[in-house]
Amino acid sequence: MDMTNTDYGKYVNSKSKPSPCLKNCLWAFCVGGLICTLGQGLMNLYESCGLEGDQAGTAVSVSLILLAAILTGLGVFDKIAKHAGAGTLVPITGFANAMVSPALEFKSEGLVMGVAAKMFVIAGPVLVFGISASVIYGILLVLLGLG
Repeated sequence: MDMTNTDYGKYVNSKSKPSPCLKNCLWAFCVGGLICTLGQGLMNLYESCGLEGDQAGTAVSVSLILLAAILTGLGVFDKIAKHAGAGTLVPITGFANAMVSPALEFKSEGLVMGVAAKMFVIAGPVLVFGISASVIYGILLVLLGLG
């Protein structure tokens, strides 16, 4: 059976359910907002316990990473993400999920070659480009006399 690209596109569109775009956007907005609200609540809590702003911010980051990693390990994060979509990709929780998911997927290959090696499949490029960008930024600041 020969189909043109146009015919195939029409066929696929006839079989696909329409995406509830507005509903998806609202869910993503609400869940992302709840994650950010949780972060702000943790910030207020840590500051009320005597931590200064920078220390409290670091504690919030560590707490959100830990929470997202635990929820990923328990399979809860994926269930939330299924309904919330991009709302769970608030950078820090999405990064934690991206680190833990490959490790869980390859745990049958062992602790070293499975969990430890695969955990950095996603994180490796992020770290390389982040560190490279910061070095280039630092060099530019020194060359421009701003650093």
